[in-house]
Amino acid sequence: MRRGASLGIAAVVWAMVGPAAAGGAAEEAALPPAPPWRGKSRSLAVGVAHEWATPCEKSGFKETPRYDDTMLWLLTLEESSPHVKLVSLGKSPEGRDIYMVVASLDGFTPGSLEASGKPILLAQAGIHSGEIDGKDAGMMFLRDLTVRGTKSELLEKACFLFIPIFSVDGHERFSRFSRINQRGPVESGWRTTSRNLNLNRDYAKADSPEMRAVIRAFDIWAPDLYLDIHVTNGADYQYDITWGYNGAHAYSPELAGWMDAHLTPQLTKSLEQWGHVPGPLVFPVDGKDLSKGIRSWTAGQRYSHGYGDARHMASVLVENHSLKPYDQRVLGTYVLLEAAMKALGEHGKALREARKKDRVRRLDPVPLTWREPEGEPPKVSFKGIENRVVDSPVSGQKRVEWSGKPVDLEVPVFATTVPDVTVARFRAYWIPPAWTEVIARLEVHGVKLERIEEPRKVEVEMLRLVEPQLEERPFEGRVRVSAKVKPERHTVEYPAGSVRVPTDQALGTLAILLLEPESPDSFFQWGFFHEVLQRAEYVDAYVMEPMAERMLKESPELKREFEQKLKDDPEFAADPKARLMWFYRRTPFFDERWNLYPVAREISARVDDG
Repeated sequence: MRRGASLGIAAVVWAMVGPAAAGGAAEEAALPPAPPWRGKSRSLAVGVAHEWATPCEKSGFKETPRYDDTMLWLLTLEESSPHVKLVSLGKSPEGRDIYMVVASLDGFTPGSLEASGKPILLAQAGIHSGEIDGKDAGMMFLRDLTVRGTKSELLEKACFLFIPIFSVDGHERFSRFSRINQRGPVESGWRTTSRNLNLNRDYAKADSPEMRAVIRAFDIWAPDLYLDIHVTNGADYQYDITWGYNGAHAYSPELAGWMDAHLTPQLTKSLEQWGHVPGPLVFPVDGKDLSKGIRSWTAGQRYSHGYGDARHMASVLVENHSLKPYDQRVLGTYVLLEAAMKALGEHGKALREARKKDRVRRLDPVPLTWREPEGEPPKVSFKGIENRVVDSPVSGQKRVEWSGKPVDLEVPVFATTVPDVTVARFRAYWIPPAWTEVIARLEVHGVKLERIEEPRKVEVEMLRLVEPQLEERPFEGRVRVSAKVKPERHTVEYPAGSVRVPTDQALGTLAILLLEPESPDSFFQWGFFHEVLQRAEYVDAYVMEPMAERMLKESPELKREFEQKLKDDPEFAADPKARLMWFYRRTPFFDERWNLYPVAREISARVDDG
């Protein structure tokens, strides 16, 4: 194919090494019955003989095309339309291009789109490439925006950017044994990348080249609205297309207000008109009993919509319902894309004003974690599916059976909307030049940095890490860690090349969330600073014993403190090494940098709320 990478050796190996053939029941997913659907949106599809039928349409919505076939179809569209351009954002570990399609009447560069003044929608599919509805819907939508012309008026008021496959290597781990809990397509890709990373846990740490490529696109192309299209796991219910975003309580209240006022009503109205059942994101408290309620959480920066919230980019997590037929999900996604473009075209100016307000806002204090409010949770109407719980001879527990029959419920919503752990907004953070990986990741995120060319003494607040706890198992390629913190004042002489990170910038809140060690998606908790948890210098007993004896003789106060420690802490009193360490820590020979977090807070007047 032209301009596209071939499948490559690694992909061929995956194709050869598939799952062991068990046969029979082991190869057929036992899914609940699907309620009949005859939505009006079926009319959006063209016939299999149409010259611009997508591979998915040609298969009767049974199949999704492979990477090469997808890109070949899109390259043909590019050649046939003056309003389509494919742009490579970067390459995957296996060498495939991560393409973004630009659909515009005003050129194909970030500068030309900015000069047009039109708002920009970026829709992304295949971050989990087994959940590929967005790719097939986006191909249909691109066709109708351009060569077919049935939706071309939308490009007069907005521009469309489309990433058809984000996890391109995972997409080519292609099999009918990809998603056991999903109804179609027949074959699809895998949830994780070729390095087994889940891209929707990678926004903050940005370990994968795929993620770094897309984050750079956020900076370069500056989309106004970002849709990240997934397919659910979990319970059965009536909704086929669901979505959500961090609310007005979080980091971008103006953007959340715009989505509440303009986007959600437009999506809901359009989907209902076209025969779909739109709804909120569904995360059951108990998958066997939805009457117990659903959870609504303030997403952290590892997730697409949590990350977008922190960087003040209107961001929506779309979750289609895995148990609905593939045609229903793809066509519903098409309607969602069209409705989002309409909302942008009609209310794009208001969205940009909202973003501008959020970008100059200087939240203080900054919430690092969130909790549920006190009191009884509110209840909402919920379109469920009737189920019953039966005994399982396999697990020996209870299991749920879904009947396919609709049922209306009133369920509580448990939402984490109240700030829990917070931190004051310091004017800046200081990072020594040795921490090159952390500095590089901040640059990937687009955070503005100031590098000093000569040494500088700075009054700072540093954090002593107390009782750090490493997790027992790796998660997303890293061993996570948490710790309590104890602030200490220091005067530090930073060498040339050190970095100052001001928080008085559009991405200042994102920088705080990445650098504060108590933030769940900070670089510290993701394991970028394990080195400071390691003690490098030690003391021998033959040295410390006589030193301790002399210290006790010289300081009656130290003697009283030591005797009280022996009295109050029997475990300490019975541990010779702990007793010697107690004295060692009180000498200047002890490593004062052990468990001292190297990123410091600049001590000065705090940034005022803008």
